[in-house]
Amino acid sequence: MEFLKSKIYKNPGIEFDRKLAYWNFKKDKVVFTNGCFDILHRGHVEYLAKAANLGDVLVVGLNSDDSVSRLKGAGRPVLDEESRAMALAAMGFVDLVVIFEEDTPYELIKKVQPDVLVKGADYKEEDIVGYDIVKAKGGEIVTIDFVQGYSTSSIINKVLEITK
Repeated sequence: MEFLKSKIYKNPGIEFDRKLAYWNFKKDKVVFTNGCFDILHRGHVEYLAKAANLGDVLVVGLNSDDSVSRLKGAGRPVLDEESRAMALAAMGFVDLVVIFEEDTPYELIKKVQPDVLVKGADYKEEDIVGYDIVKAKGGEIVTIDFVQGYSTSSIINKVLEITK
């Protein structure tokens, strides 16, 4: 349990900065992605695995509960941020999970300075938050296709139908 918790940061401080410095010193290729990951499903797992394969280290920005509520509306998130963070941290290919309060991870991306920024293929590269930061340092932006038939909204709708 402590190992998983050691991969989760709510207010990244000096220990987080040391990890980033260590990866930079080793010249590890740092990949960053973010999302709500409200109900973890196959689509998320495949997306994150593909993102992890783009570099040496995968950092996942996770919207806080308040942030998810603002973005997704009443009743969301279904799972609290600690539960969502633990599920992400349990994936062997996720190196760090950072919970952020803002609606976008812009400040977090500025701090991490990833080599690769990843989002779903429903985004145009230039519309991805942090595009300017990563491009300015010579990094790359990658979009990954969704796994058809898997979305948090469709899972929630299915559960609601079953429970009627």
